[in-house]
Amino acid sequence: MKLGTKLTLFNAISKLVIVILFVLLLPVLIKNISRNYVDSQLIKQKNKLLQIVKSRGIETYIENGEAYGSYLPLKEEYISLDEVDPDYYLDTIKRGKRLFSEGDTLEYRILSHTFKIKNKNYLLEIGKSVDTLDETSAPLQNIAFQVLLGMILLTVLADQVYSTYVLKPLRLIIKTKLVGQKFPNFNSYRKVRTTTSDFEHLDISIHNMIETIADKFHKEREFISNASHELMTPISILQSKIENMFEEEDINDDVKTRLLEMQRILNRLKSITKTLLLISQIENDQFLKEDTASVAGLLQDVYDEISIRLQDKDISYEMTVPVNWQFVNINKFLLFNLFFNLVNNAIKYNNQGGNINITGVQVHDKYVISVTDTGIGIEADVIPLIFNRFKKLRQALQQDSFGLGLPIVKSIALFHDIEIDVISEKGVGTTFKLILPGTLIIVQ
Repeated sequence: MKLGTKLTLFNAISKLVIVILFVLLLPVLIKNISRNYVDSQLIKQKNKLLQIVKSRGIETYIENGEAYGSYLPLKEEYISLDEVDPDYYLDTIKRGKRLFSEGDTLEYRILSHTFKIKNKNYLLEIGKSVDTLDETSAPLQNIAFQVLLGMILLTVLADQVYSTYVLKPLRLIIKTKLVGQKFPNFNSYRKVRTTTSDFEHLDISIHNMIETIADKFHKEREFISNASHELMTPISILQSKIENMFEEEDINDDVKTRLLEMQRILNRLKSITKTLLLISQIENDQFLKEDTASVAGLLQDVYDEISIRLQDKDISYEMTVPVNWQFVNINKFLLFNLFFNLVNNAIKYNNQGGNINITGVQVHDKYVISVTDTGIGIEADVIPLIFNRFKKLRQALQQDSFGLGLPIVKSIALFHDIEIDVISEKGVGTTFKLILPGTLIIVQ
């Protein structure tokens, strides 16, 4: 998952948690807000009434000692004023019930306050119906929830836009410095414009690292190429001298045996040198990709070249590839070597009387050619190492090394933009899947 997606997901989840908590607490918050609002209104009404009493006198409400009471038509609010005992004191706001002459009992939020006028003690009560409070709470909750939801959506959108903006330099670094480059060919360095010091440092560090890797790789490639060229001359000279020694008449059998052993070693060294030189030439793009060839025909050429080895181990060779497949924009020599090395490797590690099966199928816009054997298989932890040069891998049949065959396969595959997938099971066999882009094969 990308960093920007993770940040957006975290922001969305965190805000969702806030929404859930707010929804759970909203009824309590709204009730408290409504209650505080009502209480403030009751206090304002009390102060207003006391101001009227002070300015106009208590007679404005109480005449001839009779208590004063006033109700709204639906009894949503009431005011009462009555004389009480001199020692009676009350100054509260709380919920309470009131019984009316009609037999109805209603619950109110009641302000009770005692005050003295002309040496007489009076009790003032102002009440607002609790039902009215509950009726106003629900709309307030809905409004508050809608406002919160809108704010959450706006902040998520803002977070997404901002994270996209902030992480843009990182995406450019990944695209231009890593993903967008084909190793070991790197474009000229272009500094990524950013105001974030961390990204700037990352950009410079990656560039320095890539320069170091490219320099080491080019030196290694140059060394292999030069060494391979230089080794061919002394090897050829030694081979010529050994062949000349065979022509001498007084050479005995023991010397001939040693000369044959030396010749085999030189042939092996010559083969390794040629292989390294071929890999170097491939990696230096010294081959053209202008050939066309029938897929089935090329695989048949491989069979014709290696059939003697198949017969020696009594291994069957089956090929199921559409006859109308045609390679285009390839180097025929290199692809022949690729398949030859895969089949040769399959023979080397196959069992006596085993089977090698080559199949070709189309998967969407790509083509998959598989080379499957029934050999000794490869251990799972060894598979990532099989394409390494000179990496010795101990197999069940005491065969020490894959040699340079598979590194050649890997180099040729990269040269043609071919992906390789290896599937193997110990003691069952191995499958090398070549995933070719549609640009390499056409269907006639």
